[in-house]
Amino acid sequence: MRKPLDTLHHTAIQVKDIATAVSWYTERFACDIEYQDDSWALLKFANTSLALVLPEQHPYHFAIVTDNLSAYGEAVPHRDGTASVYIKDTFGVVG
Repeated sequence: MRKPLDTLHHTAIQVKDIATAVSWYTERFACDIEYQDDSWALLKFANTSLALVLPEQHPYHFAIVTDNLSAYGEAVPHRDGTASVYIKDTFGVVG
């Protein structure tokens, strides 16, 4: 029997200006602003979220929700109370 599929929480893309990017996305797509400040924003769509990040703050990445974070490495706490483990695939993509 196949194990359950993982849950994708968000994908992050780099933008030069958070406010401009938030305006562009929210004017074109039906999404909600879950969080926004000068350094990043999180837009909620029906099936996942899109993080808008500054290049000097975060790499491009995707985030999976899991109950077993320690299985992937040491967790890094974030200012919003969540924690992440950053790993790279064979092509250098951060997950």
